[in-house]
Amino acid sequence: MESITAELRTIEGKAVSTLRDKGLVPAVVYGKDQKTEMITVPLIDFVKLWRHAGESTVVSLKMGAGEKNVLIHDISFDPIKGTPTHIDFYVVDMKRKVRVEVPIEWTGEDAAGKKGILVKVLHALHVEALPSDLPHSVSIDASVLHNPGDTILIGSVALPKGVVVLNDAEEMIALLEAPKEAAEEAPTEAFSEDAIKNIEVVERGKKVEEGAEEAAAE
Repeated sequence: MESITAELRTIEGKAVSTLRDKGLVPAVVYGKDQKTEMITVPLIDFVKLWRHAGESTVVSLKMGAGEKNVLIHDISFDPIKGTPTHIDFYVVDMKRKVRVEVPIEWTGEDAAGKKGILVKVLHALHVEALPSDLPHSVSIDASVLHNPGDTILIGSVALPKGVVVLNDAEEMIALLEAPKEAAEEAPTEAFSEDAIKNIEVVERGKKVEEGAEEAAAE
């Protein structure tokens, strides 16, 4: 299990900027029947942890002589630098199921791309499982899409044992659209035919009108 070391903090409010200047990220740790505690974690260590664990893998938060099993529940970012500015860690009971968003990891994108345009509708699945059963990601093979119009639905996704998806089974995850050039050609041809018909109607109407004027003149 991935782990990170935290230190209790007493600094809060605007003063936490002094912690960030020292390479620390202010955070809180909380959970059901757990007292909320203010802590800090090293920025460099957290970034490494987050890249490996994401927000759906249980990690060990070491505090003093003890440790807690937690999920990275929420992260705030600096709008300019893009670095984490605050973190929420949620303490989990390893015997109780939790609900989290698990990111989708795509395979077979090149194969699908040769047949059309792969449109990814969802980027994560809402799942429920015991903390120890939570997957880091859910792998979905896009190469099963063979023809424009083909789709991948939630109900067709195979999940690890003990993991239940909470999304609707008929919800679409991805679809294959016709290549852009092919999609543009059809409307152009249809428009041309309609344009020709319209021109013919106008011409006929014009001749009739001209004929009527000539008859009236006679």
